[in-house]
Amino acid sequence: MTSTIQAAPPAPRTPRGWGGLPGRVLRRVLRGPAADPAWARPALLALLAATAVLYLWGLGASGWANAFYSAAVQAGATSWKAFFFGSSDAANAITVDKTPAALWPMALAARVFGVNAWSILVPQALMGVATVGVLHAAVRRRFPAWAALLAGAALALTPVAALMFRFNNPDALLVLLLTLGAYGTIRAQETASTRWLLFAAACVGTGFLAKMLQAFLVVPVFALVYLAAAPAPVRRRLWQLAAAGGALLMSAGWWVAAVALVPASSRPYIGGSQRDSVLELALGYNGIGRLNGEETGGLGNLDQDAGWARMFGPVIGGQVSWLLPAALVLLAAGLWATRRAPRTDPARAALAVWGGWLL
Repeated sequence: MTSTIQAAPPAPRTPRGWGGLPGRVLRRVLRGPAADPAWARPALLALLAATAVLYLWGLGASGWANAFYSAAVQAGATSWKAFFFGSSDAANAITVDKTPAALWPMALAARVFGVNAWSILVPQALMGVATVGVLHAAVRRRFPAWAALLAGAALALTPVAALMFRFNNPDALLVLLLTLGAYGTIRAQETASTRWLLFAAACVGTGFLAKMLQAFLVVPVFALVYLAAAPAPVRRRLWQLAAAGGALLMSAGWWVAAVALVPASSRPYIGGSQRDSVLELALGYNGIGRLNGEETGGLGNLDQDAGWARMFGPVIGGQVSWLLPAALVLLAAGLWATRRAPRTDPARAALAVWGGWLL
């Protein structure tokens, strides 16, 4: 009796261009998660591309934008000491009236590509594209793909956002970091994740290094949402928030501590302060003074447009406040729809994060 050995059937051929790990990664990037609608990922990529075109097109027309910060970028591109302190000039006579984190990406770009309008403003525009992407990802965690796409498009097309991400003020980095903080808070609430909560705290703390106490306005909202809605015992939630507070202070305070430890004779004068004090700058000129309009150490609020009423004034009203009615109506509708949900409902927690930030 003889046996016949049959050859194994040939292995199926992988389509050219999609073979191996790089092909699978590329396919995942272009297609997105399998559970998403087929149009969701291409629509997101189109949104990000359109945002990049919107924010980068004709960017050089802004010239040096805010010359005050452009001078500091030039100094930081020349001197590492000026880079660290955020000095207005390479001789390190005086710093700008902010912490320097917002200057660092621009100064690094200027070191690589030279000091020009594009090297200063392109990092800001790219932060805008990144912010749109992070917002989309945060909304998509608990809401349909069309809602996430609409949220990203609303941000990209809001006039004040387009202005902010095409200019060299510190707001671009601040908004990106706070949006990352909101994303981290939403992720942390879903599973009571300490890691994501620490990530959120570190992002907000780094936002302090962009625009000081203005970054901390969202801290009560993020903390209260996590305390109220995280799926963990109260004791665990409390120690997690305590750890997040430590991460917040470390990420916000390391630069302040470093500057405070350097003798005044070995560093530039702290611009915006009356007593060459970085704490005075943080708590006064860039702290309470920004809320009440009494910015001692600078020119102050020349148009006396301080408080909640500024949102409906002639300057800001036409740039973003027209979105407020729709945002409030949608927030109320979402909270009503989730009124019977359990305490840990992630969708309601996400609504509380965004609604609390708005209010």
